[in-house]
Amino acid sequence: MQIKNLSKYSNAEKIVLAEQLWDSVSKNDLEISDEVKKELDIRIQNLEEGKTELYTWEEVKAHLKSLR
Repeated sequence: MQIKNLSKYSNAEKIVLAEQLWDSVSKNDLEISDEVKKELDIRIQNLEEGKTELYTWEEVKAHLKSLR
């Protein structure tokens, strides 16, 4: 699929289009493998138990810049 001439739309119109596209994807229509579900469950459990370190976007960007 190719979307042409997005530049002719205002930013507001692009946002409305993006919202409509997002809303058109039903969560029930998304298929996730059992393996991915299991991994997500593990990550949620680790988060709830405080076993996961969380970083702000600014911290992530700073870390990535330090790798250069």
